[in-house]
This record gives sequence, structure tokens and C-alpha cells, in this order.
Amino acid sequence: MDWKIFASTFITIFLAEMGDKTQFAALAASSQSKSTMTVLLAVVLALGLAGILGVLFGKFLGNLLSPQMMRYVSGTLFVLIGIWVLTGKG
Repeated sequence: MDWKIFASTFITIFLAEMGDKTQFAALAASSQSKSTMTVLLAVVLALGLAGILGVLFGKFLGNLLSPQMMRYVSGTLFVLIGIWVLTGKG
């Protein structure tokens, strides 16, 4: 295992997830339920599945595109999604 890649990925994902809509959705679900462990399990499984899909899709795209092109594509998508959210369509 490459611990440098593990650490940088963990820190990046952890910081990106702090305070996002997913965390607030988990907070809302937990506040409305007496079954904290059920909500926790659902959140962990949902985030795990989303992560698995992201890794698999990233691996697939990584075989088609160069790392430089992947940065441009992901950066462009990030900006476009931000504009979409800011215009109220998201």
C-alpha cells in the first residue's frame, strides 16, 4: 500500500466532505431518528458506494485520458457544477 497516496487522498476527501450537503443531510436524518446506528450505517454505506463508483469511474477515465487532461476535465466539471448550483438550478 502506498501510504503517501492514502494519506493525501484521505485528507483531501475528509476536508472536501466537511460541511457539505451530505454532512448536513446526515445531521438532519440523525436528529429526526432515535436509531443513530441505523443512520450511521446508512451514511457510511452510501458514502462508501459513492466512493467506490468514483474510484472505478476514475480508473476507467484514467485509462482513456492523460493525468493532465483529467485535471482539466475534473476542474471544468467542478466549475460548471458550481455555476449550476449558484444559478439556482442545482
